[in-house]
Amino acid sequence: MSDQVLVINAGSSSLKYSVVDESTGATAATGLVERIGETEGSLVHRTPSVETRVPCVAATHAEAVGAALASFHQHGPDLESLGLAAVGHRVVHGGSRYSEPARVDDVLLAAVRDLVPLAPLHNPANLSGIEAALTLFPGLPQVAVFDTAFHQTLPPHAYTYAVPHEWRAQHGIRRYGFHGTSHAFVAGEAARLLGRDLRELNLIVLHLGNGCSATAISQGRSVDTSMGLTPLEGLVMGTRSGDVDPALHAHLARTLGLSLAQIDDTLNRRSGVKGIAGVNDFRELERRLADGDEHAQLAFDVYCYRIRKYVGAYYAVLGRVDAIVFTAGVGEHSAAVRAEALEGLDGWGITLDPTRNAASAHEARVISSEEASVAVLVVPTDEEWHIARETMRVVRRARGH
Repeated sequence: MSDQVLVINAGSSSLKYSVVDESTGATAATGLVERIGETEGSLVHRTPSVETRVPCVAATHAEAVGAALASFHQHGPDLESLGLAAVGHRVVHGGSRYSEPARVDDVLLAAVRDLVPLAPLHNPANLSGIEAALTLFPGLPQVAVFDTAFHQTLPPHAYTYAVPHEWRAQHGIRRYGFHGTSHAFVAGEAARLLGRDLRELNLIVLHLGNGCSATAISQGRSVDTSMGLTPLEGLVMGTRSGDVDPALHAHLARTLGLSLAQIDDTLNRRSGVKGIAGVNDFRELERRLADGDEHAQLAFDVYCYRIRKYVGAYYAVLGRVDAIVFTAGVGEHSAAVRAEALEGLDGWGITLDPTRNAASAHEARVISSEEASVAVLVVPTDEEWHIARETMRVVRRARGH
């Protein structure tokens, strides 16, 4: 059986794709179709040797998938020569129904459709990507890998909100958590880096990108996570506020006359680092920090303080921590964030080595000091490889391998 998996990640207005070797993580090609549904768009197709950028107008996700396939034909490699084994799809919300990846069938499609109210921007796009791939690859097994699945191990005391029973029982109001594919992949890679069995480790994984989440992992299982019913809760993010007083919505509606839709849009798209500093690109934020911009400094301080609060909370949840792991764009590349977020935690055995932390590197590495009792790691995430591995696990299980 081939190890090549076509991974499709359909967002609300974009579509990422890649062909991943499940056994090694090597990519034969990756690509991105942007601005789906708009009058102007673009497609970027990358092979190990060439990057091609072309205009691409895709009215629907089905057209975007078609454009992606055409890019393989035009720019290589030829998909037939790769001998694809399966198609793996990222699906944001699996609710409480899916704690594992699952083969795409009519039951799964109906379930993802039923969960649209919990992820109105993402699940419809995920569905469109799946439906397009089913039409274009009718002979290949297709698997859905859910962002929420890894967090289905949360105990009831961690996922339950203190709201009326009927909200929880009839409408699924609870903590679900997100970034599960990243947290699961990074936890496994951290165990390998430490030369330990994941089932004996307690980890705090910090996924810090434009979206940010923290997860407490005990013996390979998620036991608490910062995102909740939606990806808005928790850490301060690029454009999302993270934790705010739940009464903020009512206060803004009364005092400013804002609608719920306006408040929701502002908290998701114009808050977070961008709301404080006016920018959400951390490279630009750090340039402004160097220039003494007080708004940038405040945004940086608030961002790192929230991370430190969650590290402390999850240390208490776990009781013992073997490693703190930074991942995703900011987590992997900002030495300043890593240093500030863990500042003052020496008494808990958490101490960075300044030289290791400042070193520019792309591989997984230890950045804690020799005397630290809690390891601090930087582990690049690879959600596409995780999706490919999970996809093939489902396919092999179905074939009795």
